[in-house]
Amino acid sequence: ETVAIDQVAVGDELLVRAGELLPVDGVLIDASAQLDESTVTGEPLPERRGAGDALRSGTVNVGEALVMRASAIADKSTYAAIVRMVAAAQTAKAPFIRIADRFALLLLPATLLIAAIAWYLSGDPIRALAVLVVATPCPLILAAPVAFIGGVSRAARAGILMKGSAALEALAQIRTAIFDKTGTLTLGGAELIEIDVAPGQGTNEPLRLLASLEQASHHVLADSIVRIARHRNLLLSQPCDVREHRGEGLEGQVDGISVVAGSRPLVLGSGPLPNWAESGESRYRDTQVLRVFLAIDGRLAAVFTFGDAIREDAPGTVEALRSAGVTRIVMLTGDDGAAAEKVSASLDLDAVFADATPADKVGTVEAEKAAAPTMMVGDGINDAPALAAATVGIAMGARGGTASSEAADVVVLTDRLEPVAEALRIARRTRGIALQSIVVGLGLSGAAMIAAAMGHITPVAGALLQEGIDVAVIVNALRALGDGRLEHDRNGRRS
Repeated sequence: ETVAIDQVAVGDELLVRAGELLPVDGVLIDASAQLDESTVTGEPLPERRGAGDALRSGTVNVGEALVMRASAIADKSTYAAIVRMVAAAQTAKAPFIRIADRFALLLLPATLLIAAIAWYLSGDPIRALAVLVVATPCPLILAAPVAFIGGVSRAARAGILMKGSAALEALAQIRTAIFDKTGTLTLGGAELIEIDVAPGQGTNEPLRLLASLEQASHHVLADSIVRIARHRNLLLSQPCDVREHRGEGLEGQVDGISVVAGSRPLVLGSGPLPNWAESGESRYRDTQVLRVFLAIDGRLAAVFTFGDAIREDAPGTVEALRSAGVTRIVMLTGDDGAAAEKVSASLDLDAVFADATPADKVGTVEAEKAAAPTMMVGDGINDAPALAAATVGIAMGARGGTASSEAADVVVLTDRLEPVAEALRIARRTRGIALQSIVVGLGLSGAAMIAAAMGHITPVAGALLQEGIDVAVIVNALRALGDGRLEHDRNGRRS
C-alpha cells in the first residue's frame, strides 16, 4: 500500500525500494542496507547499516529494497528539521542595502538645497526651476538596474542562475568563501582511483568484464563503473546467469567467462591475498575508499579502488577566487576530519571545520559573516541552512538537492566548480559598471545643477542636457551584458 508521507505514524513499517528517498526517520528492520547519506552527513561513499540502526530521512537507499520502522513523523524527522532551519536562517538574515539606495539618500536633499540657494541668492525662480529640471535620478533608477540586469543575463549565459540583481550585487562584495567538501570541492561519488592487476594482466580487460557484469546490478557503483568503461571505449557484453549477493557483490557469466566481483570475503573467502595485491590493501587500509575485488575463472585478477576525488577545476577555482580578492577560503563539511584535512592540504585552504551538523554549519557561517561578507558554496540538504544564512549562498544545482537550490541566492547549473569564480568575476565587473554609471551620471548632473544655479542653463536646455546624461549612463550600463575579457586584455597590454 502506498500512503502519503503525512499519514506515516510512529511504529509503521515502511518498504523503501532501491533508489528511493527515506521519507521519515526510523530504525532498520532488515539485516542490512546500504544508504547514500552524502546529502545529509557529507559522507561521500555509501554507508552500510545493520538491523536496529537509526535511519535518517533525506538519505537514499542505494542497495536492495529495505524494511524500516518509523521512529518519527515527517514533521519531526531530520529533513523537516533542516527545512525549518533554512526558514529560520532566511528570516534572521539582515536586508541587503542596495548601492543605488545609498546614493538616493543624498540626491533629493542636495537637489532641493541647490535650487533653494539659487532662488534665494538670485531672486529668480527660473534658476531654481532649471536646477530641478536638469537634476536627473536616472543613473539611480535606470542605469544601475540596467547594469545589474545585464550582469544577471551574462551570468545566465555562463550557466549561473542569479535569483535577482540583489544577489549579484551582494556577491560582488564577498571577501570570505566557505565550501562544502562532498559534491562541491570533490566529485561527491565513487570515482575510480586505482586498478591493481595480477602479473601479466592489463587493466582494460578486467575493467571490461567488471563493467559488463555490473550492468545487471543496482549497486551505487554500477553506473560509475559502466560509465568509466565506456569512456575508455571498451566494448561491453551482456552478462548472463547473474546472481547478486546482497551487500556483498555479484557473480555471473560474461562471454563464457566466470566472473565474481565484490567484497573480499565474497571473492576470496577466508583465503589470503596474493602478494601483488597486498601493497594496495595496506595503502588504503585507513582511508575512505571502496575496494572491489574481481575474480576471473576462480582466480583473483584485479582489485579496483573507488573513492571521492577532488574536482579537476577545484585548484584553479581557489586560485581564481584569491586573485579576485577573496582573502579567506574555508572548508566546512560533515565528513570526518582526516578526509577533510587531506582535501584542504591539496587545495591550500585557510581553515577546515569537519564533523559539522547543519546547525554547526549555520554557526560557522554566522561567525565568518560577522567578520566579512561571506559566500557559502554547497550542494547537499545539510548545506541548505548555511546557504540561507550566508551573505550569498551558492548551490551546485546539477546534482545537488532541491532544498539547497531553493535556499541559495545563486545556482550553478553545470556540474563544475569553475562557474563559482566566474560568478564572482561577473558580479564585480557588473558592480563596477553600475558604480561608474552612478558616479559619472550624478557628477555630470551635479555640474549641470551648479551651472543652472548660476544662470548658464535655461530650463529647456536643462531638459535636453538631462536626456543626454541619461542616454550616456544607460549606454555605459549596457556594457555589463558583455564578457569584459577584451577590456581586461587591453588593460593588461597597456600595463
